[in-house]
Amino acid sequence: MTRPETRTETSPEAGNGGLAFAFRHCEELVREGDPDRYFAALFAPAAFRPHLFALAAFSLTVARVREAASNPMAGEIRLQWWRDALQGEARGDVRANPVAAALEDAIVTRRLGRQPFVDLIDARVFDLYDDPMPRVNDLEGYCGETASALIRLSSLVLADGAEPGGAAAAGHAGVAYGITGLLRALPWHARQGQVYLPGDLLRQNGVTREDVVSGRGGPGLVRSCAELRALARRHLAACEAARATIAPAARPAFLPTALVEPYLAVMERPGYDPLNSVIEIPRWRRLWRLWRAARTGR
Repeated sequence: MTRPETRTETSPEAGNGGLAFAFRHCEELVREGDPDRYFAALFAPAAFRPHLFALAAFSLTVARVREAASNPMAGEIRLQWWRDALQGEARGDVRANPVAAALEDAIVTRRLGRQPFVDLIDARVFDLYDDPMPRVNDLEGYCGETASALIRLSSLVLADGAEPGGAAAAGHAGVAYGITGLLRALPWHARQGQVYLPGDLLRQNGVTREDVVSGRGGPGLVRSCAELRALARRHLAACEAARATIAPAARPAFLPTALVEPYLAVMERPGYDPLNSVIEIPRWRRLWRLWRAARTGR
């Protein structure tokens, strides 16, 4: 029976107290802020987990820039610091930031390209402002540069220098997971004045941005969310069709997608309100889904 790895192996933490702290910080950050990816990473070999947590912690930190910044310009400055850190242009000692230190070690040790990280940062600029996502394909592109990129980079870490395959599968998996996550977070985003639902889809269903952020909702919003669930499922099916292209070593990177269908199913229960319902599944069920996916490869 496949279980989360628990054996002790030589890891990037060995012999370096500074990095050991950085990796522990990243692991704790992901455990508290992104439990689905945290639990999924436990099914990966122990030697790779510090770098998987570093990637996820970076993604989470950049995703939280709007919360941490007092205004969009302050957020832009924070994102620019991360660009400079990745490109070796940041002032001061980047290693003083534990997430940046852990990420730099992951990039160097696992020979990762830096451009995908810069692209992820650029995509997150959208988060700083209150404009709706323009079109459906813009939403897919946003999820591709954020969630899909994280799956692809995690695959590269797990392959340890070999080609992990599954680039197209990672693209579809990330879009499915990203859309599902945005639908789950819709109530919170709406209260913050953010609208990730595509503007063309909202107009098609007679919904305005004000309907969303004011909490009015209505049948048009319900239809829009249903169409996005269908889109997420199409990408999930496309990922499944390409599963054979994924190297076995890289499969743990795709484990979070095992939670997409259960979350979507909760949204289809009677009484679902896109702007007020909490979309959760019990922890034991999430762990069971991840265990089954790790065991069966799907």
